[in-house]
Amino acid sequence: MVSNEIQNKLIQEAIAVREWAYVPYSHYPVGAAVLAGSGRIYSGANVENAAYPTTMCAERVAIFSAVSQGEREFEAIAVVTANGGTPCGSCRQVMAEFGLETVVIIADQEGTLFQETTVEQLLPAAFRPGDLP
Repeated sequence: MVSNEIQNKLIQEAIAVREWAYVPYSHYPVGAAVLAGSGRIYSGANVENAAYPTTMCAERVAIFSAVSQGEREFEAIAVVTANGGTPCGSCRQVMAEFGLETVVIIADQEGTLFQETTVEQLLPAAFRPGDLP
């Protein structure tokens, strides 16, 4: 998995960015911080919308931010919620696109580690680019 130092750094970054979540409907702020293969950390917070399907989760905001800046490989991602909730199915699929071995760190708003796993463990039998004809 990842070192305690990296784990803590990602959790703290996710806690900090969670403050910027726009959650007027669910009142469930989520922060995420992803460590790219380059060593850079990208963060994101969830952004809700009155048209619910257009809401964007923190995990995807962080990953899309990294991808839009040229990143394609990820070492780890930390996800912080009030209660240690895990990524939704859409976020798991996006994470799978970039690597099943990516470490997923789940923590609560106090920084308490709930789980350290991988994308593959969260999404077994993931649909991947190789599954396309």
